[in-house]
Amino acid sequence: MGKLSHINEKGKAEMVDVGGKPDQLRQAIARGFIKLQPQTLKLIEENKIKKGDVLTVAEIAGIQAAKQCPALIPLCHTLMLNKVKVECKLVGNGVVANSLVRCTGKTGVEMEALTAVSVALLTVYDMCKAVDKNMELGEIKLLEKTKTDI
Repeated sequence: MGKLSHINEKGKAEMVDVGGKPDQLRQAIARGFIKLQPQTLKLIEENKIKKGDVLTVAEIAGIQAAKQCPALIPLCHTLMLNKVKVECKLVGNGVVANSLVRCTGKTGVEMEALTAVSVALLTVYDMCKAVDKNMELGEIKLLEKTKTDI
């Protein structure tokens, strides 16, 4: 394992200085899953959850979360995001959330992509908790992280 980038020579946490790095086109893709009961899936599909359109609200929540990442994760840099896309869909025994985040900047957007998926799934949980006491969040992972010189 390499050296931790957010720890200084005294072992204290600090924000990494990315000022000397060149701007690059950066992209990250993440995915997560929430397992739901069959009755809950049916209610979502029929748009009968009392709090509203679960998938649409979850997607919007994920987009908002990506934009707020530096306020949630202490050592994240504030980035001017070019694109945030969150898609939630019913699959098999739950909902899968996918995010794609892009920026032109000096550091990556994987935390924004992971935060988007996490909050989208938490939103599904919040909207369905009255009808499903057995939901399980999981499988949240970064699928891809790229950077391209501009």
